[in-house]
Amino acid sequence: MVKKTLIGLMAASAASLTFTAGAHADFTDWSLTSEVEPGGLLSAFVASEVGRGCAPVGPVTSPGFAAPMQWVDVGNPSKHLGYTHAIERPGKYSASFPCTDGRTATRTFTILGTPPPTTSVEPKPPATAKPQPPTTKPKPPTSSKAPKPAKPQVGIKPAGAPQTGDGSLP
Repeated sequence: MVKKTLIGLMAASAASLTFTAGAHADFTDWSLTSEVEPGGLLSAFVASEVGRGCAPVGPVTSPGFAAPMQWVDVGNPSKHLGYTHAIERPGKYSASFPCTDGRTATRTFTILGTPPPTTSVEPKPPATAKPQPPTTKPKPPTSSKAPKPAKPQVGIKPAGAPQTGDGSLP
């Protein structure tokens, strides 16, 4: 019974090592700047043995890059170096490049600072209606009779009842 248990554990360990090795064969052989100031310089380095590891076949791209990072050979066909600048918007970004064996190498980096708040305001749709020309005020109708101007009020205030009358009619 103990022998069967040990054999089962060894088989399970071997299987998990096989799966783990495949997962970790991802790309520990490349590095990318992990933190950068907005607009700062990012660098990456990859070292892959010929026929083993991830040799790049394209640039490193990321929404956090101002431009794709192009690789430069550094004296050895299996070592590559690249530089680019970060964008101005702080946040966490992912960068990746294609490998000769068909895999994609990926790393994350952070542009330091406080990201701007996200807004839930939807953008306004573009106006489709043609703007109307400005309207002018309508002219009042002209008539042959001009309205009579109102009589001006008395400029002097009466002092009391004798000046205003006693209230009886004439």
